Amino acid sequence: MLERIEEIRAEAVAAIDAAGSSAELEGLRVRYLGRKAELTGVLRGIADLPPEERGEVGGVANKARKELEALLERATEAQDAAELDSQLLADRVDVTLPGAPPRPVGHQHLIARTTRQIEDIMIGLGYHVAEGPEVEHDYYNFTALNHPEGHPARMLQDTFYVQSHPDVLLRTHTSPMQIRAMETQPPPIFIVVPGKVYRRDSDATHSPMFHQMEGLAIAEGLTLADLKGTLLAMCQGIFGGERELRLRPHFFPFTEPSIEVDVSCFQCGGSGTLAGGERCNLCKGQGWIEILGAGMVDPNVLGFVEDYGYDAERVQGFAFGLGIERVAMLRHGVPDLRRFFDNDVRMLEQFS
Repeated sequence: MLERIEEIRAEAVAAIDAAGSSAELEGLRVRYLGRKAELTGVLRGIADLPPEERGEVGGVANKARKELEALLERATEAQDAAELDSQLLADRVDVTLPGAPPRPVGHQHLIARTTRQIEDIMIGLGYHVAEGPEVEHDYYNFTALNHPEGHPARMLQDTFYVQSHPDVLLRTHTSPMQIRAMETQPPPIFIVVPGKVYRRDSDATHSPMFHQMEGLAIAEGLTLADLKGTLLAMCQGIFGGERELRLRPHFFPFTEPSIEVDVSCFQCGGSGTLAGGERCNLCKGQGWIEILGAGMVDPNVLGFVEDYGYDAERVQGFAFGLGIERVAMLRHGVPDLRRFFDNDVRMLEQFS
């Protein structure tokens, strides 16, 4: 029995030394140390040997098993390292080479670019950029902005309400930041508020979610002339220095007087006709394009923040709001508002 154990050990040592791969070493482990291996059978059969042989045979067999286990472990580690080195050499990559194909550099979405452009113009006029929550309270969205009970904008067909909290809604404009901002600082205040707003509309020129820029200026002595000058500077910055403004009477609950603002058409120069004599398709021959709504802040609105220093007898100001998508559509000739949100790379790459 002792001679056979030595033969098994010597045979296994020679086979391990000659092995050329990790897979071959695994096969040898199963062959010489597995459950059905001859050496394993010897160890299991020690109890059947005569008592005087058990100690010697068991000691030699266990020693042989431990020797083979250690030898296999060292050989496997060495073989794995050699195979890894070989694979790394074969798969070596020159990291100084460009990707295949190189990935194009990204760029801002057209809506983000238009928003930043308007912000830059207004910062140049001395305004600060403010942001507010998109999930808003009825008080800030309607009540404090002089919307009476029963106003059409409060109805479910126009506004998204939170079902479990009837006084909470998705803001319908960025105007709530007028009140929130005035609650945080006394006059004078000059801010613009960009952000997403939500209304129940969906067609080529309306979306349930869109972007708006609100402007607010409150100080002593501000007049409608200051509002027109501010809007003229903004529109000339957006559409070109030759633009003119036209103000038309309108109504908004939170401004009095209220106006609609038109900018002279930048495609036909305000004439209504193109160079070839045909009618301008952008302004539809009118020479003017409606661009935003504005007005002087209603004293009732200032009444909600009177405790914060906004005494309507001492200060007054103006507010305006415009749609970012509308500005982008006019400047870049995008015919359908939904194209901004389709994520069609072919459309977006035109404005890289």
